[in-house]
Amino acid sequence: MELQDYIRVVRAHWMAILLCTVLGGALAFGWTLMQPRVYTSTGSAIITTGSSESLGDALVGDNYAKSRVKSYLDIAKSRQVGEYAAAQLGIDASPDSLVARVAVSNPLDTAVLRVSATGPSPEDARALTEAWIAGMTQAVANIETGGEGGTTVVELRTLDSAGLPGAPSSPNTRMSVALGLLVGLAAGIGYALIRATIDRRLRSAEDIEREFDLPVVGTLPFDDNVARLGPVRATSDFAMKEAVRALRTNLMFLDVDHPPRVIVVTSSLPGDGKSTVSYKLAEAIAESGTNVVLIDADLRRPMLAKNLGLPDGAGLTDVLVGRVKAEDVLQPYGPTDNLYVMAAGVIPPNPSELLGSGAMRTLLYSFPEDAIVLVDTPPLIPVTDAAILTARTDGAVVVARAGRTTIDVLDKALQALDKVNGRALGVILDAVPRKGAHKDKYAYAYNYEYSDPKAPRRDSTASTPQAQEPRTSLPTQGWDSIVPPQDAGAKKRTKS
Repeated sequence: MELQDYIRVVRAHWMAILLCTVLGGALAFGWTLMQPRVYTSTGSAIITTGSSESLGDALVGDNYAKSRVKSYLDIAKSRQVGEYAAAQLGIDASPDSLVARVAVSNPLDTAVLRVSATGPSPEDARALTEAWIAGMTQAVANIETGGEGGTTVVELRTLDSAGLPGAPSSPNTRMSVALGLLVGLAAGIGYALIRATIDRRLRSAEDIEREFDLPVVGTLPFDDNVARLGPVRATSDFAMKEAVRALRTNLMFLDVDHPPRVIVVTSSLPGDGKSTVSYKLAEAIAESGTNVVLIDADLRRPMLAKNLGLPDGAGLTDVLVGRVKAEDVLQPYGPTDNLYVMAAGVIPPNPSELLGSGAMRTLLYSFPEDAIVLVDTPPLIPVTDAAILTARTDGAVVVARAGRTTIDVLDKALQALDKVNGRALGVILDAVPRKGAHKDKYAYAYNYEYSDPKAPRRDSTASTPQAQEPRTSLPTQGWDSIVPPQDAGAKKRTKS
C-alpha cells in the first residue's frame, strides 16, 4: 500500500476511527473516576556536621555528610522508621505497609533526603511525611550515639516541613484520558486497516487492473438521476456524457487491426447496471455518426424495451424462429437516426439453446459492416446465456459495480467466459462515487463543463426523446439484407 492508499483507508473509515478514539478517551475517563484518590505530600531533611571554625573544617564536614547520606538513605527506608511513624501517628498499621507508601530519595551531590508520602487524604499524607522525617531523625541519632543519647558530629535535621497537597496525585485524569485517546486512535486505525485488507469489493480501476489481467475500458460515475428516474427519463449530466464518450473511444481502440463489431454487454450479477450501460454506450456511438444496433438478448428478464418505452410484442426470438424479418422488428430510437433497438420478443423456454444457435450468429453478423452491434445479455453467474453468446461474437465487456462487485464474484464471471473460450474485451466500472474516499481520482473533472450563460438550464426530469414509429424501410443502405436463414432446429426447439 502506498501513502494515498492509507489516506483513502482513513477517509473511508474516519467515522469508526473517530468513534474508537472517543470511546478510548471515555473509557479512560471512566476508569479514573473509579480509582481511589491518592494525595502526595513532600518534605526533606538534611545531614549536618555542626559548626566549622575554618574553611577546611567546613569542607571536611561537607564531604563527611555526603559520604554518610548513602547509609542514611537505607535507614530511611527501613522497617524501624516505619514502626516509629506508626507509633507517632497512633495507627494500627504494619511497618511494611507504611514503607510502601513512602519514597525517599537523595538528590545528586547533596546531603539532603527528600521524603514523599501518600495517603487517602491531604491530611493523612502530610502527617505521614512529618512522622517519617521524625522517625528518620530518631533512627539516625540512635545509630550515631549508640543509643546512649550523647552528642554526635553528624545530625539529621528537618529542612522542609511537609506541605498540604491541594490536588490528588493519582489518578492523573489528563494523562489517563490522553493515553486513552491515543490507544483508541490506534485501535481505530488498526480496525480500518483490517477492514480494508479483508474488503474484497472493487472500488477503483486500479483494484481491477491489479487483480485481473484485463483493461478497464471505462469508469462511469454514479448518477442519482439514473438511479431514481431510469436511464431514459434522466438527462445525463456532463460527467456521465464525457465518461460514456471516453468508454466509446476506448472500446473503438481496443484492437485497431481487428476492431470488435459485435459486442456482448454483461455483468457478474443482476443489478450491476449492464442494461443502463448498454443503452448509454449505444446512444454515444450513435451520436458519433456510427450506426449501432442494440439487441435485448436477455431472454429471461427482458427490460430494455420497457425501459425505452418501445413495443415488445415481437423481437429477437421471433426473428430467430423465422416468424418475422429482422428489419420488421428493428425500431429506430433517438434523434440521431443511427440507433436501432431490437426487443427480446416472446420469452422462450430454452434461452441458452436459442442464443447459441446458428441463426443467432448469422443474425449478429448480417448487419452492415459499418454498424456496431451491442447485445444486452443476462448476468454470467446465474445463467450461461452470456457466456455462450460471447463465444460466438467478438467478445464481451463485463460491467462491475463499484463498491458492490467483489473480486471473487468478478473472477467467477470471467472464469465462465474462459470455459467456453469467450473473449473478455475489458471491464466497465459503473457507479463510481463522485465524493468520499473511493471517488474517481479524476472526479474533479466532473464539475468542469462548457456552458453558455445565455442558454436556458435543463431540468433533469425533462422529457427525453421518445421512441419513433418503426419504419417500413430503413434508411441505411444494405440493411434490407439482414434476414438470417431459418434455423429449423432452433424453430423446432422453440415450438416444443
